[in-house]
Amino acid sequence: MAELMLLGFISLLLTVFQNTISKICVHQDVLDNMLPCKRNKTAESEGQNSHVTTTSHFQTFFSSSISGTAKRLLAEEESAASERGYCAQKNKVPLLSTEALHHLHIFIFVLAIVHVTFCVLTILFAGARIRQWKNWEDSIAKQDFDPEQVLKTKVTHVHQHAFIKEHFLGYGKDSALLGWMLSFFKQFYASITKADYVTLRLGFIMTHCRGSPKFNFHKYMIRALEDDFKRVVGISWYLWIFVVIFLLLNINEWHTYFWIAFIPFILLLAVGAKLEHVISQLAHEVAEKHIAIEGELVVQPSDQHFWFNRPQIVLFLIHFILFQNSFEIAFFFWILIQYGFDSCIMGQVCYIVPRLIIGVFIQVLCSYSTLPLYAIVTQ
Repeated sequence: MAELMLLGFISLLLTVFQNTISKICVHQDVLDNMLPCKRNKTAESEGQNSHVTTTSHFQTFFSSSISGTAKRLLAEEESAASERGYCAQKNKVPLLSTEALHHLHIFIFVLAIVHVTFCVLTILFAGARIRQWKNWEDSIAKQDFDPEQVLKTKVTHVHQHAFIKEHFLGYGKDSALLGWMLSFFKQFYASITKADYVTLRLGFIMTHCRGSPKFNFHKYMIRALEDDFKRVVGISWYLWIFVVIFLLLNINEWHTYFWIAFIPFILLLAVGAKLEHVISQLAHEVAEKHIAIEGELVVQPSDQHFWFNRPQIVLFLIHFILFQNSFEIAFFFWILIQYGFDSCIMGQVCYIVPRLIIGVFIQVLCSYSTLPLYAIVTQ
């Protein structure tokens, strides 16, 4: 609700400062170079009453070009004439016309809908993934577990432990490279196994609540996910800076909307691999120091395994990934609504389809795998 109120507040500010914004003037050449579509000079020379193509329609978004077929309110026509006259006195044109601001209002509305929808999908997928761990928690709860006795009632052969077998690949640089490769691919098919859950759970209990052997770690994971979700659902100021930069760089023949889709894609793969590698490092710490230990295998959680010793950086990247993906899909639907699928700004099908596939992939993988993985690893 807070984020929707923020979007509404931004829309209100655009309305309040409409006259001021429309008086921001730039040279015509600057505006022509910033258009996402090639300027159709032929359509302009035929007069305002001629049919205006999608390109010239989008020019209206940034400049004072007015489609003769477009229907406007009288107040908007008067405002447009006023802003053209103000900039014309300086031999310039408005950076944003009245119609441009109207389109921005629509974009904010579309962004709000897509963002809320994706947030719902995120919590549904992540919650479904964590609920799968409940069977593991229930099976552990049925066992007689005493954390004080765990360390001395038996001898555990470290290299025979399931957790070590899954993550420890030996010593040296070759094993380190293989470890990163395993971590990269593991995020797709088995981000958290039962051995991972049991080991990380025991490490958490022995570190934070040694006196609570029946601690419900699964319930705690759900609360941790809810706390993380509250942070990744927000739209921070630096994310709005990214939106502005994207709109400014969406220039003709640059295909910015296509290439920029790879940013969250690459970041997501890097974050998932890093989180899996943290688990591998925990296994290596034990396997490299011990052959056999008394009691159960216990890992030692540490922030040193994360980038710059700060797990918060990973959550920041997840936040950016989810928002940028929402923005990408919202931008697609906004162009579809405003200009149609065949418009020049929509681009060729070979750019549209991969972009949508990447968006769906990012949403599913980040929600179902990466976010739950972050919730348990950072504990």
